[in-house]
Amino acid sequence: MNLFNNKILRFLLGTGAIFFVFLFTGANPPEKSAPPNVVLIFLDDMGYGDLTVTGALNYQTPNIDRMAAEGTRFTNFLSAQAVCTASRAALLTGCYPNRLGLSGALGPGSPIGLNPDEETIADLLKEKGYATAIFGKWHLGDHPAFLPLSQGFDEYFGVPYSHDMWPLHPNQAKAKYPPLSLLEGNMAVKSVNDLNDAAGLTSAITDRATNFIRKNKNKPFFLYVPHPLPHVPLAASARFKGKSSRGIFGDVMMEIDWSVGEILGELKRQGLDKNTLVIFTSDNGPWLNYGDHAGSSGGFREGKGNSFEGGQRVPCIVRWPEVVPAGRVSNKLLSTIDILPTVASICGARQPAKKIDGIEWTALLKGDDSQTPRNQFLYYYRRNNLEAVREGNWKLVFAHPGRTYEGFLPGTNGQPGEVNENKDFPDALYNLERDPGERYDVRKQFPEIVASLEKIAEAARTDLGDDLQKRTGANVRPAGRIDQR
Repeated sequence: MNLFNNKILRFLLGTGAIFFVFLFTGANPPEKSAPPNVVLIFLDDMGYGDLTVTGALNYQTPNIDRMAAEGTRFTNFLSAQAVCTASRAALLTGCYPNRLGLSGALGPGSPIGLNPDEETIADLLKEKGYATAIFGKWHLGDHPAFLPLSQGFDEYFGVPYSHDMWPLHPNQAKAKYPPLSLLEGNMAVKSVNDLNDAAGLTSAITDRATNFIRKNKNKPFFLYVPHPLPHVPLAASARFKGKSSRGIFGDVMMEIDWSVGEILGELKRQGLDKNTLVIFTSDNGPWLNYGDHAGSSGGFREGKGNSFEGGQRVPCIVRWPEVVPAGRVSNKLLSTIDILPTVASICGARQPAKKIDGIEWTALLKGDDSQTPRNQFLYYYRRNNLEAVREGNWKLVFAHPGRTYEGFLPGTNGQPGEVNENKDFPDALYNLERDPGERYDVRKQFPEIVASLEKIAEAARTDLGDDLQKRTGANVRPAGRIDQR
């Protein structure tokens, strides 16, 4: 009889009739694992040194620090460019922003924006059945054709560009900014008129984020939370104002940390904690001439608006319990452009149809430290200036005009200090392993390294162009443009 039963079992297995096997034996069929959720938290102008886990003083960020303790902290992580629009375009598309025809920080009413023909993380995940939402700052064009609902997102609530682009700007006489609106989808629902209104941004965004998690707990989701702060003008709610001994900047960072805690807490309350990949990073380094209202580059050179490390090296913390190793620090070179291909791979989505620059790093993320997915990086700035290239720990800087904060006293109380926007930076070679502050030019000592990096730069100029050499790239795509005729 046992032999007969075994023959039947082998027959059923051989014919693929798995359902009947489980019926016959009384076993339960294996459960299909649910696709992971993704939460991407993206701060504005937070520098490398602005978390207690990276050295911040006189305020605490315990929830973000707990993320680092429960996940992996990547210490050699670069924003694609050190400015708002460019960095956000790169994050969402996996491309250097100049490949997309985007640069700088778009102002209100700009005729250009992220081309809807480009594919964002939201586009790819929505195709796989994910619910998608953004709550926070967009800054990729404020015309409806460029807003999030046209770029793969189901829901949007937030500000369309930086919240200093409003009538209270220090340079309003020249800029002539219109009133700043909060948008729900494509519609303005409220004006942000003063700092009291701005003080409610973090809590409003957090409420939307936690509600979205609750609403979509039974289906996979992609939640993008690009906080407008700690970009100036700084404003904290009554609950956090005056809470730190660092002043308003510390108060703002503590409120953002609270927000991270609320999102992590909601994931746990909904039973989603272990099936959610959470990524925390920043768009670029600190706006240093704002002094006591600015963050810290953590000792790296310069800050926002600059291709030295202080402008582009930012914290990156990734948490996914039982998948991403806890309490780990990785010094492998990575960038925001690498997030899209990695998230797509993890979620079972396809990669974009058009060429991207990001590199998939799932194996490294999950703990395989033998992997070195990225070994090169291109530092473009302004419209399309190739200001530096990097391979491993070697960084070759090309002579270029650029912003410097050095030699100027920073401002106080929310007013900017002076900067030189056109300092002539010379050619230089830096070994970031020994000289992370980029202070000692070693070109003469390592001519073979210079020659190797020059080859990388030449390939980049052919591909993407270089305004410094008046070169046009062969593979640059147009930004979205509104016909204003």
